Amino acid sequence: MFQFTTLPPLSLYIHLPWCVRKCPYCDFNSHAPREGEPLPERAYVEALLRDVECELPLIWGRSIESVFIGGGTPSLFSAEALDALLSGLRARLRLLPGIEITLEANPGTVEAGRFAEYRALGINRLSIGVQSFDDERLRALGRIHGGREAILAAEVAHAAGFDNFNLDLMFGLPGQTLNGALADLEQGLALCPTHLSWYQLTLEPNTLFHARPPVLPDDERIADMQEAGVCRLAEADFAPYEVSAYAREGRRCRHNLNYWEFGDYLGIGAGAHGKLTLPAEQRIIRRARLRSPEVFMARAGQAAAFEEQSVNWKEAPFEFMLNALRLHEGFPSALFQERTGLPISVVRQALEKAEAKGLIDWQLTHIRPTVLGARFLNDVITLFLPER
Repeated sequence: MFQFTTLPPLSLYIHLPWCVRKCPYCDFNSHAPREGEPLPERAYVEALLRDVECELPLIWGRSIESVFIGGGTPSLFSAEALDALLSGLRARLRLLPGIEITLEANPGTVEAGRFAEYRALGINRLSIGVQSFDDERLRALGRIHGGREAILAAEVAHAAGFDNFNLDLMFGLPGQTLNGALADLEQGLALCPTHLSWYQLTLEPNTLFHARPPVLPDDERIADMQEAGVCRLAEADFAPYEVSAYAREGRRCRHNLNYWEFGDYLGIGAGAHGKLTLPAEQRIIRRARLRSPEVFMARAGQAAAFEEQSVNWKEAPFEFMLNALRLHEGFPSALFQERTGLPISVVRQALEKAEAKGLIDWQLTHIRPTVLGARFLNDVITLFLPER
C-alpha cells in the first residue's frame, strides 16, 4: 500500500512527431510528412493545448519545473507555432521562474536559421542531434545533414544567445574506428557545449537497422571507444551523472534528472508518455497518448486520446530502480520512500543481494552503483523485478 507524504517535482514533455525523414536506427514515434504537404502546425498546437487542459484536474496547484519539446524534429516547427504553444501553456500552467525549456533540434540549415527566434520565445536550452561529424558515418546513419552543418548549428546556437546546449554524439557506428569516434568527440568539445550525450548506437526492435543490421565494430572496439571517450570527457571537465550524460558544472539537464529521480511528468502529444503521483488516491498512474498524429489531433482533450494504467506497489520499486540506478552518483536512500510511497524495507533483500555481489554501495543514507554495477546495470536492475 502506498503512503505518499509529499509530491515529486513535475515536468512537462511535449512531443512533435514529424521529421524530414525517418532514420533507420530510430525507434521514436516520428513520421515524415507526405511529400508537398505542410506541417499541420496550427491544428497540432490546438490539439496539444486541449491535451494539457485534459490533465489540469490532476495537477491543480502544482508548478512545472522543466519543459522538454522533443520529437521527431521539433525545430521543423516555425517560431510562430512554438510561440502560440508556449503562450498557451503559460496561460494554463504555472511555470516556475527561471524554468528550463529545452528544444530538440537537428543541424539542418533551415532549423538552425530559427535558433535566434526560438531563444526570443524563452526557449533557453537546445539539444542538437549531431550523432557524428563524419560525412560517411552520417550517410551510414541515414542522416540528412553533413559534418559542416553540424558545426554550423553549434556556432549559430552560440550566436543566438544559447549559453546552454547539448550535443548528441554516438559511437560504435558502421565502419567507425577508435580514432574516428575520438575525432567526433574532439570536434564536439571544440564547439564548447555545456552538455554532451555520448552513447553507443544500439539496434532497436521495429527499426530498419534491426531488420537489416549494418556491420558494426566488434564488442572489444566498442569498449575501447567508450573507455577512451569517458577519459577524454573527464579531461575536458565534463562530469558523468547518468549512463550516457556528461555535463559542465551546474549544467545537468534538469528535465532528464527528474525522470531518473522518478519525478512526475505530463506527457502531451502523439505517442507521449506521462507519469503522475496522486496522493489523495494513494496511487501512481501512467498515461500513453495515441501514436498516430492524425488520430491524436482528432481525439485530443478526450479520454479516447490516451491509455491509462496504474503502477501497483509491487511494480513501483522496480520502476524507481530502473531510473535511479542509472545515476552515476546514485541517490539518497530517503528518495526511495519519498518517490514510491514505500519504505526502503520492501527492497532490503534485493539491496543486500546486490551489495553481496559487489554491484552497489549501500550506505545508511545513500545508494549508488559500484563500477562493476554500472558495467552490468541490467543485472542489478533485474534484482528488483517483482516476484511473479
